[in-house]
Amino acid sequence: MTATIPAAVETARDYFGPALAAAVNRLSPDIREVAAYHLALPTEDGVAQGAPGGGGKALRPALALLSARAADAPPERAVPAAVAVELVHNFSLLHDDIMDGDTERRHRPTAWTVFGVGSAILAGDALLALAQDLLLESPPPEGIWASRCLAAAVQRLIAGQGADLAFERRSDVTVAECLDMAGDKTAALMACACSIGAVYVGGPANIAKNLAAFGAYVGLAFQLTDDLLGIWGAPETTGKPVRSDLRTRKKSLPVVAALTSGTEAGRDLAVLLEAPDPLTEDELLGAADLVETAGGKEWAETKADAALASAVSYLTETEMPPDVRAEFEGIAEFVTARQW
Repeated sequence: MTATIPAAVETARDYFGPALAAAVNRLSPDIREVAAYHLALPTEDGVAQGAPGGGGKALRPALALLSARAADAPPERAVPAAVAVELVHNFSLLHDDIMDGDTERRHRPTAWTVFGVGSAILAGDALLALAQDLLLESPPPEGIWASRCLAAAVQRLIAGQGADLAFERRSDVTVAECLDMAGDKTAALMACACSIGAVYVGGPANIAKNLAAFGAYVGLAFQLTDDLLGIWGAPETTGKPVRSDLRTRKKSLPVVAALTSGTEAGRDLAVLLEAPDPLTEDELLGAADLVETAGGKEWAETKADAALASAVSYLTETEMPPDVRAEFEGIAEFVTARQW
């Protein structure tokens, strides 16, 4: 499937981009420099920091603005909510890169490798605090409701990240545990992004609830797709080295599905991943083949398709303008597009 950035995402950049830059500009100078680099925001002379597209795809802000439109409000009313979601997303990325030891994101060096671990941690903390500031500066009660929505998502995100770290020390991770982790680490913030705009503009509760369910399933499909790309994705697509998840022995969803498959390939994979020495390129290729032979790849693809179908079913049940529904569907298809 060829991924084309949906029009809603491009439009979202026009709405929330200047507001994001203005929000980051409120940070102290040293922290602002790290955050601006990570977000690929323009410097004072107007030059963007990093490669084209370095600032990410703006998917979550686009979803936040769409959810306001679903509640029959103009998207510009939900710009603070869209910026808050993007700040929280990037808080998690700054910390994830450190915990995972990733040296490259979006085709350039990660912030911690440029500015140091401490500065990157503080920048992530600052983005998290700034996100809540933006929401709590808004008129009550909607700003408070949106703040609580985002805070609950952050709590689940942190729980999911904690489970992901714990999995590294275990050899008995189950598929059910892995799915729960993905629901917390990825799907919770996606569910928030898909509903916070409606919450922020005071939209009907049933619309926000259905959009949150849509986002939760999109988030799960996204994580499954991301895990597939982590093994078979091309570097130009993922921004990371090929087979990066196997290189770090990450217990991603297709890997855990293979390890718990009860097959000979699954057992061989377990032996290979438990070896103490770094995996060679040939061993990485072999590990990817074992995941596929054990059924991990097919399981993840099937599960992603089912999650996407469930997401779309919630859209069908929700009353909203047809063009908004179509744009939600377009983003869902975009984030689950497979390129390898």
